This record gives sequence, C-alpha cells and structure tokens, in this order.
Amino acid sequence: QVGLSYQLIAGERRWRASQLAGLETVPVIVKETTPQQMLELALVENIQRADLNPLEEARAYAQLMEEFGLTQEAVAERVSKSRTAVANTVRLLNLNDETKAALASGTITEGHARALLSLKSDRDQLRALATIIEKSLTVRQTEALVKQMLSGDQPAKPKRPPLTPHDKAMLEKFESRLGTRVELSRAEEETGKLTIHFYSEEELQAIFNAILGNDAQL
Repeated sequence: QVGLSYQLIAGERRWRASQLAGLETVPVIVKETTPQQMLELALVENIQRADLNPLEEARAYAQLMEEFGLTQEAVAERVSKSRTAVANTVRLLNLNDETKAALASGTITEGHARALLSLKSDRDQLRALATIIEKSLTVRQTEALVKQMLSGDQPAKPKRPPLTPHDKAMLEKFESRLGTRVELSRAEEETGKLTIHFYSEEELQAIFNAILGNDAQL
C-alpha cells in the first residue's frame, strides 16, 4: 500500500485483461513487501510469461541467483519448475555469442542449443552450428553430430602408396652401403621421406663419411 492506493507488483497482464473485459472488481492478494521482495516477485512474474525465449528465461534465473542469493532449488520452487530444468536453462548462458544469437532468433531450438553445450570450444560449437543451419538438422541429428565430434571421428586419411620393387631394391642398397637401418615412405606427387637410423655417435660419423666421401672432412 502506498498512501491510500496500492502498488501492483505482479499480474499486470491479468489486470489489463480484466479492464478490457469491463470487470469492476477482481480478486487480489494484498501483502506487505520490502523493495527487494517487490523486485523478486516482479522478476518471477516476468519469468512465467509464455513469450520469453530460452535465453531471456536463463538470464532471469541467473539474476534471481546473483542479486537475491537464491539457490537453483529456491528458484525452481518460485517458478514451479524442477531444479534440473532451471539448471539446464541457466547453462545456455555458457554458449558462445553467435550460438546464443541463433537461439534468441529462433534459428535453432533450445534442444539444439543444449546439445551444443557438450562442445567446450567456441570453434567446435560454431562448426556444429553451421552444419545444423546448412543441413536443417533435427535435435536428434544434432546430438549424433556432437557425439561424433566428441569421439574424434574424422575422415580416414588416404593410405600411403606401397613401396615398389624398385623402392625395396634401393633400400637394400642403402642399408648395405650405410650399414644401418633405412626407411622409405612414399607420399603423393612423387614425394616422400627417407629415414636413416643410427645408434651411436660413431655410427653417425660412419654414415656421414659414407655419404659424403671425400667431402666428409669438417
């Protein structure tokens, strides 16, 4: 009560609807509150609106916890939801900005967004988000995509070309001349790698001398 009048804390939409309906009296609850309690009640009323998007709801829950020191259990009790539902909604604030924008605009659903929360890096979230939008993935398909990304499944790398008989003959010559193990691996476009193994400083020097011959003097 403020003077001879009363201040409306919650229920503004219902009050306006009753005016449009021409009602002269409506049932109300009159209670004394502190300024902090007024803010809390107004915020809870706002959360219970049907037109809030998931991010707006998440921010409101976070505000209740940060400004009024409420636990998730206390918030859940005030908004008549389970603690798990409140916790899952608040977690949406951990998404990167671009993913949050897609959720706020309705480009993706809350189900898509929750699946993306399993991807901890912004880079992975954005890659998955692009795939969701490009291919119009369902929530179930998004969950499968995230699972695949977390398992590290990648397209198989092309196998290296096998060594030819000529390659094997060269290896035998190398090993015979150098007196040590030599490996040859082929890549694409006639490139590859030749690896010469040594097992002591003396063996390294011997290989050096065998390759450079008269130019081996340092």
